[in-house]
Amino acid sequence: MTSQGFGTDRATPPGLLQTADRALLVLLGFDRNRHEWGVTEVAAEFGWDKSIAQRVLATLAHRGFLVGDSSTRRYRIGPAAMQLGRIWDRSGSLRVMVEPLLAELSALSRASALLAVPDNFHMRCVAAVDGPTGPLRYYPLVGELYPAHAGATSKAYFAFISDEERVRLFRGRPMARFTDRTVVEADELEEQFQQTRQQDYCFTVGEYDAGVATLAVPLRLHGEIFGSVSLGGAEEVLGEPTSNLSALRDTAEQIERRLTGPLLQKIPAKRRR
Repeated sequence: MTSQGFGTDRATPPGLLQTADRALLVLLGFDRNRHEWGVTEVAAEFGWDKSIAQRVLATLAHRGFLVGDSSTRRYRIGPAAMQLGRIWDRSGSLRVMVEPLLAELSALSRASALLAVPDNFHMRCVAAVDGPTGPLRYYPLVGELYPAHAGATSKAYFAFISDEERVRLFRGRPMARFTDRTVVEADELEEQFQQTRQQDYCFTVGEYDAGVATLAVPLRLHGEIFGSVSLGGAEEVLGEPTSNLSALRDTAEQIERRLTGPLLQKIPAKRRR
């Protein structure tokens, strides 16, 4: 089980459905180290009777959130979970949740602030707030794709994927040169990735857009690399990169907490009749 996040508190709060909460706890129990559950494991993990564990797993499998293997009697994540993931990705919920945090960062730094997630050989901007000095583009930043090899927004993510994945992505592949500062040599790129991993941030100037400086940090969820949070603007606006680094890291941590922990909501008391 993960040690933090939505599945940390296993007690069902008063006023909520215990049966539904139990099913969700099982789903939240999946992580990179646990790809499948068995009835006995579920019962032991949560302190339930085996009959309860069996019914919870069977119900999730009935609705497609789990897939059972009749030969091993174990369960893995099912296609219904993928369907919800796609809906979440297209719903704009992520943008709504993080934009207030990006707005605070933008106002503090006087630069544009954005959150980007991987999209094949690019990073896709999913949320952005223009800086008070003006927008970086004459069109909305949300939806824009940033090439994996150019600019801090991308490098702050791709520096933290596995070595094998970086070899697959960056070796033997032609890379476009967008400005005279764009790095297109794989060995030089790898040196920059190593530096980014050591300092846990990336700062570039003019690699994708001439005259635009970008400061970015990795965004991690439960310790896994998820995307990047970055500031972009004219070099004179960002100034010394480390002057905004603390605020940028703080914003990334706030976003992580917002995306991995329950939103605290008060449950209204029942009205007296």
